[in-house]
Amino acid sequence: MSVPLRAIQLNEANAFLKKYPEVLYVDLLIADMNGVVRGKRIERTSLHKVYEKGINLPASLFALDINGSTVESTGLGLDIGDSDRICYPIPNTLCIEPWQKRPTAQLLMTMHELEGQPFFADPREVLRQVVSKFDDMGLTICAAFELEFYLIDQDNVNGRPQSPRSPVSGKRPMSTQVYLIDDLDEYVDCLQDILEGAKEQGIPADAIVKESAPAQFEVNLHHVNDPIKACDYAVLLKRLVKNIAYDHEMDTTFMAKPYPGQAGNGLHVHISILDKEGNNIFASEDPEQNAALRHAIGGVLETLPAQMAFLCPNVNSYRRFGAQFYVPNSPSWGIDNRTVAVRVPTGSADSVRIEHRVAGADANPYLLMASVLAGIHHGLTNEIEPGPPVEGNSYEQNEQSLPNNLRDALRELDDSEVMAKYIDPLYIDVFVACKESELAEFENSISDLEYNWYLHTV
Repeated sequence: MSVPLRAIQLNEANAFLKKYPEVLYVDLLIADMNGVVRGKRIERTSLHKVYEKGINLPASLFALDINGSTVESTGLGLDIGDSDRICYPIPNTLCIEPWQKRPTAQLLMTMHELEGQPFFADPREVLRQVVSKFDDMGLTICAAFELEFYLIDQDNVNGRPQSPRSPVSGKRPMSTQVYLIDDLDEYVDCLQDILEGAKEQGIPADAIVKESAPAQFEVNLHHVNDPIKACDYAVLLKRLVKNIAYDHEMDTTFMAKPYPGQAGNGLHVHISILDKEGNNIFASEDPEQNAALRHAIGGVLETLPAQMAFLCPNVNSYRRFGAQFYVPNSPSWGIDNRTVAVRVPTGSADSVRIEHRVAGADANPYLLMASVLAGIHHGLTNEIEPGPPVEGNSYEQNEQSLPNNLRDALRELDDSEVMAKYIDPLYIDVFVACKESELAEFENSISDLEYNWYLHTV
């Protein structure tokens, strides 16, 4: 970290501590491969030292499985002595944690080698490498996420979730009631605290809507001209939602498919691209006639099978797919069509953009964004045509062709020459090793259903 940058950041810390003299602690946060936030808690008196020298965390932080255990086949654990790397603050991420009883702040970090260069296995760095290819073209990415989640009861039934009782009516919601305002009113205090907490933390959450299942909601983030910052917001929003819900004696889940027979949780991303003059290169009165838009979509669709492991990184991710739940299962696109993988929303010519609709809320936002942008760049630079847009129900016109399980998705990623041009093959190796380890553990377990079916029948 350069001396001028360090001085600027120290000024940031000084201004914050002066503004919030009551703050006692600061949580130093870094998102792992699964998007799970990890880190350290320090006293306020140590904050300056963090800005001056950073903090040490082991490189194996990015080789953790979903349970927080190091996957040794990544080579980032015992093979390197479980050695440390250094983490530095990300500018403009120091803010209050509004849910804490003891005044506490948080600061987002990113990992570097001891010599100073970014650490290859930090998902934020994976995304930065892809974004740099657009920087070289003089293009700026504008992005925003839509994040779905369920409010759930803190008490599960036999280990399975259930909807929380409404603080207003005392009843558990049972029906879908998409976009129903009354359902927002049932949980208004919690949902309003989420929006107010986001505002206090500088997270641009501008709306909450009722989604397609009992106690399921979606938070819309406003677009920003920095895809890495958009991912920072998504990661921090999940943490905010979880903790605000705890304050209201509820829990949350971003699991892709928590309930059989109900809609899963998605993570849609909207992307447009600006030229050097700030003009949207996708802008058009007739989107089909915009070559840049077509080529970007063509690249995304061509690489979509290889993206799936990043978009749907868990065994449970693939249970979310189904026509009745508006989760696309083929590389398809359309204009204002929610049955396709890549939707072009209608509106003014200047607001034409890509909405990528495949990923689940369990995806790591940095890896999701990196894979989608890799597809866009591939399409732009190779002028890939996407074919005609789908009109009507895509599920009736296109057979399922995307990987429908984690093992096939990992094979597609591992074999993709295109993705290896954008995402460091060393990182792909680490990611695949972690997910194959989780998959092996899952496949070695025996489910209750297997006992019910086979214990006394075969």
